[in-house]
Amino acid sequence: MNPKTRLSPEHLASFEAELDALRMQVVNDLGDSDARHIRRMRATAQGAAIGGRGLLMFGFGPISWVLGVISLAFAKILENMEIGHNVMHGQYDWMNDPSLNSQSYEWDIVCDGDHWRHSHNVEHHDHTNVLGKDHDYGYGMLRLTEAQRWSPAALFQPFWYLLLAINFQWGVAIHDLKIGRWFKGRISGSELATRSRPFLRKAGLQLFKDYVLFPALAFWQWQRVLLGNLAANLIRNVWTNAIIFCGHFTTEAHIFTRAEVEGESRGHWYLRQIQGSSNLEGGRWFHLMSGHLSHQIEHHLFPDIPAPRYTEMAPKVREICARYGVYYNTGGFWSQYGGVLARIFRHALPTRARSLEAAPGV
Repeated sequence: MNPKTRLSPEHLASFEAELDALRMQVVNDLGDSDARHIRRMRATAQGAAIGGRGLLMFGFGPISWVLGVISLAFAKILENMEIGHNVMHGQYDWMNDPSLNSQSYEWDIVCDGDHWRHSHNVEHHDHTNVLGKDHDYGYGMLRLTEAQRWSPAALFQPFWYLLLAINFQWGVAIHDLKIGRWFKGRISGSELATRSRPFLRKAGLQLFKDYVLFPALAFWQWQRVLLGNLAANLIRNVWTNAIIFCGHFTTEAHIFTRAEVEGESRGHWYLRQIQGSSNLEGGRWFHLMSGHLSHQIEHHLFPDIPAPRYTEMAPKVREICARYGVYYNTGGFWSQYGGVLARIFRHALPTRARSLEAAPGV
């Protein structure tokens, strides 16, 4: 396990200035190529969705069904990861395109946009890997460090994780409802009901679209369409779960206490984002299908920069980290995902909870 890097005040200020300068260099270069990319991705996702649904509704035989499922799953992954996630981070607000506005965009998933903007953009990105403040850490279901208290329920967490992966869009959707707080009596039933209304409305629309409307339009092919939509959603859920978990729960990803982040400067915040995040190595299409969250480190440093720019920024961030002795966590998909699974299984076991200093990151 790599130790947390502690920089002197002088080095931290210089570290902060270099990353700020890198960000401004890219911001000043944003233009037509970035706008063309997101519009091309939107057209590609829409085309793939139309093609996939067409194959499911009007095709015959298993080959056209499989191709339809793959095309629809591709469309859903692209819309959720490269388009929805990045647009809702404000990466394209500078275009002044109402259809790509971060505060009004609604994506093709059961999670309400406003709920996600709060639980992800605020709670997760502001408090990355801070125990008790980053509610994405374990999603309220998983024990991922010895600094978390063990309970017998943790023995079943490999099974809970499997259920979460299969139903990941639903896990994301209910994340901001704070159901756990309701169980503990920290919020009232009326508050939970109020928080649930946007979720129920959005989830109802998504269920109607995929499992009622499109199967009904297929008439006698309704079973083929219903199963195809279910399979496409399953593929999207498993893929997005794997990518996102590789971003923060690998063996080398650190966790932090509230005391550690109290009064932190922007330089400290940069350092925490790097030490709490993990990258994945791959080619152009791999990065695209991950929504460029394969560059999770760069995303957490610069969440409002158009994600395709992370590919050119990553070598520069890595070089800066090397000069300051900051560990840059990167690796292949299977290596990083294997570390995630090992972490889930390891902390399912009844180990005694220890202080964060005694168990740095694992």
